[in-house]
Amino acid sequence: MLAKRIIPCLDCDLNVPNGRVVKGIEFKQIRYAGEPVELATRYYEDGADEIVFLDITASHERRETMAEVIKATTENVFVPICVGGGIRKPSDYVNMLRAGADKCSTNTAAILNPNLINEASKVVGSQACVIGIDAKRRYVNDPSEKSEKITIKTEKGYCWFDCSIYGGREFTGIDAISWAIECQERGAGEILLTSMDRDGTKDGYDLELTRVMSENLDIPVIASGGVGNPEHIYAAFEIGKADAALAASIFHFNEYPVQVVKEYLTKKGILVRC
Repeated sequence: MLAKRIIPCLDCDLNVPNGRVVKGIEFKQIRYAGEPVELATRYYEDGADEIVFLDITASHERRETMAEVIKATTENVFVPICVGGGIRKPSDYVNMLRAGADKCSTNTAAILNPNLINEASKVVGSQACVIGIDAKRRYVNDPSEKSEKITIKTEKGYCWFDCSIYGGREFTGIDAISWAIECQERGAGEILLTSMDRDGTKDGYDLELTRVMSENLDIPVIASGGVGNPEHIYAAFEIGKADAALAASIFHFNEYPVQVVKEYLTKKGILVRC
């Protein structure tokens, strides 16, 4: 059995020197959380299994800044690093890996150009190709109607999950589960799954979304969006069947340090790296 992973996420605003980490609620209401290199170093020392950097100001110029942030981070941080935001072509993957990252996460660019997944996985390997999916619930009255959407029964009714792009500012009408399956077939090595309905709410992950995604894929699924305490992370593993749990606020604001979360999970019988 593989150990479950605990992954702090750093949403990076690179419009200031050295960048800054911010956190929002449902992709809005942004507040300052710290500096990227400083936080990443703290999480590494506290036992994080991986660290995700998401460039929320992604542009060609900011990618250069992100590369410098990754280089500075990897001088003292020795766990896998994943970078997302502004990754649009195979050369972007290569450049970030040369800077010290181990993986790159792509959302918008992959949806607009699915062949990017095929191309990038051939250049850097599937293990370095993470697909970010920002999904929002869309409720339906009659699930029996013919549709390409994968509809599931939830506590609040039947729904499917809509993929968003451009940092949640635009919806595509693409079914998240079907899209994840296609990404796997094209060579993606992992799915970073964020519930837009839960993001920043601290109400817990969308377990129904996480579980159906995990059950339909053979590649790892990272649960993201909504964690407020260690119990939520336990539920992501036990109920959602996720392979890893990503969190931000509870780590940034020192509500539950990584080691505290791991100790809780160990007591609950979840295998984690201590």
